[in-house]
Amino acid sequence: MQLIDQHAKRIMEGCKERARDAGLRFDDETLEYVVTNRDLIELSPKVMIPTMYDYWVHDVEVLKGRGRYELYPSNPYETVINTRPAISYYNDNNPDWLNVMIFYHVLGHIDFFQNNLYFRHTWDDDFTGQALADKRAIARLRSEHGRWVDYVIEFARSVDNLVDFHGLLSDLHRPPRNGVSTRVDYYFDVFLQDVKKVRVNDYVKEIERFNACRRRDPEAGEDAFFKEVAARHPEFAALFEKSAGKPGRQHRDVMQFLLEHSRFLAAEENKWMQTVLQIVRQTSLYFQPQIRTKIMNEGWASYWHETLFMQDDRIAGHEVDFARVNAAVTAMPRVGLNPYALGMRLFYFIEEAADKGRYSREFLSLLDIDRRKRFDTAVGGGRETIFAVRENLNDFLFINTFIEQDFVTRHKLFVADKVLDEQRMVWRWFVKSRKAEDYKRMIKDSLYHPPHITVDVAKTGGDALHLVHHFEGMPLVQEYVQNTMLGLEFLWGGKVVLETTEVKSVKQPEKAQQPTLPGIAAPVVDQAPEPEITWQRVRYTMKDRKLSKGLI
Repeated sequence: MQLIDQHAKRIMEGCKERARDAGLRFDDETLEYVVTNRDLIELSPKVMIPTMYDYWVHDVEVLKGRGRYELYPSNPYETVINTRPAISYYNDNNPDWLNVMIFYHVLGHIDFFQNNLYFRHTWDDDFTGQALADKRAIARLRSEHGRWVDYVIEFARSVDNLVDFHGLLSDLHRPPRNGVSTRVDYYFDVFLQDVKKVRVNDYVKEIERFNACRRRDPEAGEDAFFKEVAARHPEFAALFEKSAGKPGRQHRDVMQFLLEHSRFLAAEENKWMQTVLQIVRQTSLYFQPQIRTKIMNEGWASYWHETLFMQDDRIAGHEVDFARVNAAVTAMPRVGLNPYALGMRLFYFIEEAADKGRYSREFLSLLDIDRRKRFDTAVGGGRETIFAVRENLNDFLFINTFIEQDFVTRHKLFVADKVLDEQRMVWRWFVKSRKAEDYKRMIKDSLYHPPHITVDVAKTGGDALHLVHHFEGMPLVQEYVQNTMLGLEFLWGGKVVLETTEVKSVKQPEKAQQPTLPGIAAPVVDQAPEPEITWQRVRYTMKDRKLSKGLI
């Protein structure tokens, strides 16, 4: 692994100038390395951070990677990581025209890393330096405690998705007070969300109403707002007074709770384990936004490598080569998900819709298909709109807000399913739905969504850690429960209890006509009847390394 030569660096600097002229914003300093595929085998288990701590599973991953490389040599185009300065890796045999395309793609990623608000907690940190310090700390602890360090890492990594990422962002993004009282915090953070459990639309409307009151009268707007609150929610005043104006926060960060309250970890001989847990927790928090913005991030980078590459005079004569490579990266599969393709097309769609004024009440009220297709007020502002989207949203909000029927129809998207052809004993695919809501649901189901698990402080004591899984329609993966709770019992130093929801029974609907392809036996049906599922609350208890289960 070595830095790119001066010729390639000049190409990169030229790409930076053109990217900034187009509106991208990023730091001046970047590091670019040339690597071989064998180098990537060593880097991949460390999430491409060369200074990440060594962990015994990495050895297994490196061996697996070497075996896979011998059978199927791969040639990835680029990898970029969100550090200060940003680091990117390139193959050692790329021609100049391909480097131009890849550099634009990388600059799109760097712009996203350094401007999307979900990455804000990473903006001021040099993670490569922090990772190096963590690696040295792990090495020192391993020399003192041997393989126990790796076991603690294993236990910590089993719950490293149970960190309060949004709580971190909430604290980080909290604006100056500007006269806003704790009453406002309690109303929006606790009363509406935890007491009333209002829908998202109603929550947003309340925020808009509060902002409108403040705009009309900056001094007395808050009091005017809460007069209506008192009329609609008479109990609010008493609940706020009882809370002493201090909004409570659920203990959503299980790892942080272990660090602060585990008597086992607080024991003098075990304090070194706190260092390990803190390293794993901070690493998890650092990478949380990347997994939550994959479609947006790859789509944004693909949008810019295509937009800027086609305007670059340095690629003359390689348009066909670019088309071939670009099609391989951004082709929309008929079945499955390509985040590059979906994200890029959605950014193009948003830009066009904003330019034509289609995010207006006038357009949204139109029902005639032909009039919707012809609608164009030429208001402009599409580029500014996608920059605002890039700054403020994550994958869930991106997909939930902007995938609509016009987008699904334009790109001929659909939800596919398969049926068994009993005559030939083969699976046959068919189009299950072309509705935007169904396609949107399919994409949202594929997104990263860690379980919502909190600590029940009232039931937790020195002898037991009590966890509650807030059911959101998806049960926990049972095969992981035993090992995860075993690690929690070790880190807590006592019994661990987990309340969750599991399937009690599944009632199959009356046998419907078997969906199949047209002309085989029966017409394709849009959607087979869904089974009726009955859920029940259960309690898992891990004590003395033995797991028991009972109904609640």
